[in-house]
Parts: sequence; structure tokens; C-alpha cells
Amino acid sequence: MPVNDSDTAGSTLTNESRYRLLVDAITDYAIYMLDPNGVVTSWNPGAQRFKGYLPSEIIGQNFTRFYTEEDRAANLPARALIRARETGRFEQEGWRVRKDGGRFWAHVVIDPIRAPDGALLGYAKVTRDLTERRGAEEALRRSEEQFRLLVQGVTDYAIYMLDAQGRVSNWNPGAERIKGYAPDEIVGEHFSRFYTEEDRAADAPAKALAAAVSEGRFEKEGWRVRKDGTRFWAHVVIDPIRDVMGNVIGFAKITRDITERTENQRALELAREALFQSQKLDAIGQLTGGIAHDFNNLLMAVIGSLEMVRKRMPHDPRITPLLDNAMQGAERGAALTQRMLAFARKQELTVGPVDAPALVRGMTGLLQRSLGPSLRIETCFPRDLPPALTDANQLENALLNVAVNARDAMPDGGVITIEASHEVIGAGTEIGLPPGGYVRLSVTDTGQGMDAKTLDRAMEPFYTTKGIGKGTGLGLAMVHGLAEQSGGRLKLRSQLGQGTVVELWLPEAQPADERQVIAGLAESALLDDLEPMVVLAVDDDALVLLNTVAMLEDLGHRVFPAASPADALAVLRRQPVDLVITDYAMPHVTGLQLAAAIADKHPGTPVILATGYADLPPDADRSLPRLTKPFLQNDLARALREVRRKAPAAG
Repeated sequence: MPVNDSDTAGSTLTNESRYRLLVDAITDYAIYMLDPNGVVTSWNPGAQRFKGYLPSEIIGQNFTRFYTEEDRAANLPARALIRARETGRFEQEGWRVRKDGGRFWAHVVIDPIRAPDGALLGYAKVTRDLTERRGAEEALRRSEEQFRLLVQGVTDYAIYMLDAQGRVSNWNPGAERIKGYAPDEIVGEHFSRFYTEEDRAADAPAKALAAAVSEGRFEKEGWRVRKDGTRFWAHVVIDPIRDVMGNVIGFAKITRDITERTENQRALELAREALFQSQKLDAIGQLTGGIAHDFNNLLMAVIGSLEMVRKRMPHDPRITPLLDNAMQGAERGAALTQRMLAFARKQELTVGPVDAPALVRGMTGLLQRSLGPSLRIETCFPRDLPPALTDANQLENALLNVAVNARDAMPDGGVITIEASHEVIGAGTEIGLPPGGYVRLSVTDTGQGMDAKTLDRAMEPFYTTKGIGKGTGLGLAMVHGLAEQSGGRLKLRSQLGQGTVVELWLPEAQPADERQVIAGLAESALLDDLEPMVVLAVDDDALVLLNTVAMLEDLGHRVFPAASPADALAVLRRQPVDLVITDYAMPHVTGLQLAAAIADKHPGTPVILATGYADLPPDADRSLPRLTKPFLQNDLARALREVRRKAPAAG
């Protein structure tokens, strides 16, 4: 009988050879031997594949190099061998290190190898790379945890299940928050109770489930009903849930209350509109403020020159009335620039606590005379109204402007109501003011009102509906500037045919630093009670400088003119002076910077800051006396006298 060659070949293999072939054929496991000290004595292809070492690189090396630094520091390799030797087996999962330094998650089994007499010959070590499996298990665990958190932790969405008939089978906290039902109140009930009566009459719940089954998804927005009967606008998604055979076994339903989102979108649109309006008014204000500042300098030259000419000329019935007329026109121009500066928030304010009810009561007679007998003024103030923080004189002007506007809107007569309230606002309010206490002054009329287009432009300077020659268009612009510069806000509400409400929000008065301001209308003053001084006058505008020098010399003082801060410092180096009057807005070096340089190099020399507007940096020295442009000679004399009284001349 012939002999099979393969059987013959197989019979020549020893058991040891068969085992070696078996071990070398395995590539998914690292199977190798260690001597009693943990030195590698054999290495199979599986070990080479996922540990990265060739047999020539690792045989003869200690197996501790496969462990992380932390495990080696904890003596884990030695403890693993001890446990295998003492208990007959060591098994564990943990991080191991490849040749390239990369880590992998390993399942390790170590068995002791003993001689027939029990002597320890070494260890058999089997390692499997479980990184991929562990990653999948971890991903599955994270996914399940995230899903659980999504369903049970989300409160902005109602996430719940329906059975095939539409009955609620579970209920998450979001559903309870939005719809108002506790789980024990709603589980087992039909979801149609969330619909309005109109939708139930139209069979909307059944149609929604049918659409989800036929189309694979149902999505819609509409009114839904809470437990307490109130309605909310909802975004609803319904997905069918099918078994492995494709049969519908229920529905997943997600509902979101988007009423708040709709309101937030509206609030955002209002905020954007307010920002746009604020940016527009700021841009117009910058332009207006610049024009007003330059115009102030021109008026300073005109008013100063007219005053000096009028003072030095004898009375002439043909000339003197013309000079007086020119002066009145210039003073009207000065008042106009003050309104422009008020809108630009660059007017000089004397800010302090203002008792609004007392102020209104004090000017009621003036208001009534200004408005005429066809209008009735009514007031309403609470007893405990706190004082407002603003400029009392400017507030009077603002209320008078608003009242005159109301009068013009009521040609046939009507009622003007002036009232106030104490308001405390928090963060994120529509009015856009910092949190805190405010006094809200409102003036309400029963006039013609404004349409939306007019209301949008009402606070812009020079915008008026009164016709040519009947208004400057700076009334509300000035009120807006006063409110903003005081740290408050002007709000207008009006509808055509329903009157207008003007609200002036002003900060509640708190203890604040007082600023020294030398300004105001000319008053009778004694000009001869101040001994002559040496004065340095600084202004980059030659017209203003000429007038300032003329006024000072007419008052009996010796004057050194300087057209720039550099010229002023040069004068001070060669000539001691009793006092310096400097313009604020000069190119390159401001009046404040010049004042600082004088304080440093010539300490004790008083400085008066002459400025046409109050646009000073936040860190400006508020103790410097200021003289508001355009000023008359009496204003200048008063400023000199006040400064000399507080700071006697040096030297």
C-alpha cells in the first residue's frame, strides 16, 4: 500500500516543532518567554507586529521596557512576576509602550514555566493589543452617556417617546419644564392634549403621526398648550421608530418652546436698531461738535471785538444801536452753538443733585406763560423721588424745549403732563443703560404725534417739521445731548394722532466729585478791584488771541501772547508771570498737557483752561478752573479774581 508523502513529512515533526510553528503563525497575540529575571528569551511575529521590536533587538532585554514610566516607578513588572510565580497566573489590562514610544491598551497573561521537579524555568507571556476594542467600548460608553445626558439633562427641549397609538411612554425634565406636566401626570396619556382645540378638531395630531410614518419625518411650528392652559409657540419634530422588521413601534418627539427665541430675536433687532441709531447720532454729534467748536472761536472774536468797540466808542444814535444789534446776533449764535455742543455731549455741565419736582414747580409759571392759556399743565411726582444727577440749568432748558415742542403739536390746545418716577434697571434691558437707579422724567402731550419716519429722525440736529424759519431743529437734539452727557438716555414714544411721550432718564444722584467751572452769562461785576497782573495768554487762533489780549490789557494787566504751547514755555523761561490763560483744543499739545508742563517746570503758576466744549479725557485734572468760550470781559475778570483769590500770585 503506497505511503502518502504528507503523512510522512508530518510524522517527522516533533511536538516542539509543532508548537513553534503554531506560535510563529500567530500574529494577533504577542507570545514570548521570559527567563526567571524577566529577560526576553523568545519572540514571535505577533509580538514584533504590535510592539515593533525585531527578535535581534529585544531578545536578551528585560521586559520592563514594555511598561510605562509610571508602572516602572511603581515596580509593577516585578510585582507581576511575583504574583505569577506565587499564584500560578497573572492577568491584567493596562497601558504598554511600543518601540516608537506610542502607547497601546494591552491584555496581559503571565504563566510561570516550571521543570518537572518544580524549579522555575521562566515565564510564558501572552499579550493582546486591545486598543481598538477599548476605544470602541469607550466610544460606546460615551455615546450612551451623552445620550442619557441629552435626554435627561436637557431642559430646553421636550424629548419623549410615544407608543404606536400616540400615548406618551416616557418624559424628560425638559418636557416637564416646557409643558408643565410631571411624569406621573402624563405618561400613558395621549399626546393630542398638547394641541389646541382648533388643531384637535382638525385632527392635526393623527395627521402628524401619519406624515411621520409616510414621509419618515414630521416637522412643523405652531401653537401648543401647557398644563395651565397657556399657549406657546413650538417647533415640533416627530420621527417614527421601527423594529428590525420595519414595523412602527413608536415615535420620538422633540418639542422646543421658541416663544422666548422669537422674543429674543425681536429684542436683538431692537438692540441693533438702537445701536445703529446711536452710531448715527454719534457720527452726527462728532461733526456737529467740531463745527460748534470752530464756530465758538469765530463768535469769540466777534463778541470780544464788539464788546471792546462798544466800550471804547462814545454813544452815537446812528452807530450804537447797530453795535447792540450785532452783539445780540452774536449772542444768539453763541446760544445756537451751545445747543449744538449739547447734542454733541461737549457742553460744559455743572453736575449735581437736582430735586426734579422742586425744579418743575419753580418753573411752572414760566412754562405756563411760554405755552399760553390754551394749554393746561399737569404734574405728578411721588413723595420719595430721589434727586437726579445732572445740570439744573440745562435740565430747565431741556424741559422748556420739550414743552414748546408739545405746544407746537397742539395748535388747538390740550394737556401737557409732566411726571417722574424712580426706576431701578438691571443688565440687558432694552433701554441700554448700565444697571442702577434712575429718575425718569416724562413729558406727555395730547397733540398730533409723529409717524415712524419722523420719530426716527426727531433727535437729529437741524431736523424740524415746523417749516422754514420756525425752528432750528436743535431742541430735542440738545435734550438728547444733556441726557447722554449726564449718563442717562432720552426715549421718545409717539404715534400719529395719539400724542408724544418724551422720557428723560437721568442717573440717581450719588456722592460725586464737584468740578470747578468758571462760566455763565455776563453779570455786573466790579472790574477795578483786582490789582494788575502779568498774564500769559495762549491760543492757536490768532483772532481769539487778539481779543483775549485786548480784554486783559483793557482790565489793566500786562499781557504776553503766545500762539502755541511751545511759544508759551519759551515766554515762561525768560519771563515770570502771575497767571496763564490757555486754550484747550490746540494741535499737537493740548491745554491740559501745557498745564501739566507748567506745573512741572514752573510750580505754583495758576492756569485757567479756556474751552468751547467739555470733551476732556477721563483722566483730566478736574481741579483746573475753566472759562467757557465765548466769554465776555466780565467773565474773564471774574475768572481772574477767583483764581487770584484761591492762589495768590507767585513771586
